[in-house]
Amino acid sequence: MSRVQANLLLVFIALIWGSAFVAQAQGMADVGPMLFTGVRFLIGALVVAPLAWMDWRKLKREDKQPSPRDWRRIVGLGLLMLLGAALQQIGIVSTTVTNAGFLTALYVPLVPVLSWLWLRHLPHWSVWPGALACLVGAFLLSGAHELNIGAGDLWVIASAIPWAVHVLLVGRVADKLAAPFLVAFGQFVVCGLLALAWALMMEPVSLAGLKVAAGPIAYTGVLSVGIAFTAQVVAQRYAHAADAAIILSSETLFAAVFGYLLMGDRLSSAGLLGCGLILVSMLAIQLLPLLRLTRLKSA
Repeated sequence: MSRVQANLLLVFIALIWGSAFVAQAQGMADVGPMLFTGVRFLIGALVVAPLAWMDWRKLKREDKQPSPRDWRRIVGLGLLMLLGAALQQIGIVSTTVTNAGFLTALYVPLVPVLSWLWLRHLPHWSVWPGALACLVGAFLLSGAHELNIGAGDLWVIASAIPWAVHVLLVGRVADKLAAPFLVAFGQFVVCGLLALAWALMMEPVSLAGLKVAAGPIAYTGVLSVGIAFTAQVVAQRYAHAADAAIILSSETLFAAVFGYLLMGDRLSSAGLLGCGLILVSMLAIQLLPLLRLTRLKSA
């Protein structure tokens, strides 16, 4: 898979996540956040299980079974997913959706910064203005023009850290193991089981609520987790982590589009400008490095 193909796959992932926003908004009205998270991630694990089994058989046939260290890395990815979701959901309880939507996007500039500080990988120069444009675009799109930081906002800000680390590491783990579907399955199981255990201890759980929310849970479990999160693991084997963070942030843009089409939401002029900034940043981080390669080849 080429870098361009990987980036296009990431755009498709962001499209799915954007469409899932509507289902998540509907499903959360009937079940608690951790119950919703736990069940949908376990559904996602079931979706990818046949492909994970194929990966496992291939590794066994080649005598390259995961080492204990590899399993610890997969568990770590699952914990990062759970931590990001939990911190975000705790914050949403005491902040506005507008603030949460913008503050979650802080993971976008965090990824290239962490990549540089931690992995000593200096991204293409276009990533820095692209990340900043994405952050400004998310701010305008959210409508959070008077951002007052409270306790809930701090929880959401904290959630950006595990999300950024997850984006930074997931491709490296999958590439090292050469079994992206097994990695995806493992992290889904870890996140799903721990979130479900959390829900059973801390949230009211009822069969009636699950039945009412069955449609949104199934939609997000199959598409958002089973297909999109799995595709993320595959795509990030070939895409730079900083590029991936910017492209995946376009889920905000797609969420606005689906909100317009399905929920009657309307964007202000500032929101449209925000969409434009996110779109321009996505195009820039894909096209500018290609222009440099074209010049080098022609020189």
